[in-house]
Amino acid sequence: MSQLSKNIQHNVLSAFVLIGFFVLWEMACVALGVSDLVLPKPSQIAVVLWQKMPLLWPHTVQTLYTTVVGFAIGVLVGVLLGAVIGSSKLAYDVAYPLLVGFSSIPKVAVVPIFVVWFGSGTVPAILTSAVICIFPVVVNVATGLATTEPELEDVFRVLGASKLDILWNVGLPRALPYLFASLKIAITLAFVGTVLSETVAANKGIGNVMIIASGNFDVPMVFAGLFILAVLGIALYAVSAFFELRMTGWTQRKNDFSLS
Repeated sequence: MSQLSKNIQHNVLSAFVLIGFFVLWEMACVALGVSDLVLPKPSQIAVVLWQKMPLLWPHTVQTLYTTVVGFAIGVLVGVLLGAVIGSSKLAYDVAYPLLVGFSSIPKVAVVPIFVVWFGSGTVPAILTSAVICIFPVVVNVATGLATTEPELEDVFRVLGASKLDILWNVGLPRALPYLFASLKIAITLAFVGTVLSETVAANKGIGNVMIIASGNFDVPMVFAGLFILAVLGIALYAVSAFFELRMTGWTQRKNDFSLS
């Protein structure tokens, strides 16, 4: 079976599983007589999305914008810190404990500080999204650099390359699989940070819509917000996976030897 046929088969199977999940959800709600205040049916959520999309669209764009900007900032800072920590034992010993301690702080406790500094709105949401992305990127980039083969570095040193040349031409390319693995984690965390800030200190965004809807006991609207977040998360995850395949395809050779 060709690779294209296997990909089509996997996509069809994924679609059937997804459709089956929503069908079972709908049937369970009808059969058990579950109240809309507890768990709305998928059909009700679809109706809300259809009817309220003109209202939800600006909030969706706001959440997507905030998440993407925060994600980009977090990744940039994470790569820089990871490169420093992964290439220097001194930097690792000094900075790593600080990063672990900072990442252990619940981000809900950081949002009020950002609000005091920058006021409510977009900036605290961007910063919360960025902060929550940094740690997984730092850890994975530093790990990728630390696992670079010493023989490659020795060859470059013999050829007269500087430490920066070795980092740029050997370390970072070898760390790319680790980086993209961290991006898949960071993009989901970025949405967590954005929505967390929007529920606390914003008047626009899906998080704000959800907190208002929950206060009004509009559970279908809350689930509509969750559905939008899920779709956005899957889309950005797919973008990360696409670039990973293009830039680190050499790490996925096992697909060429698959027997099924």
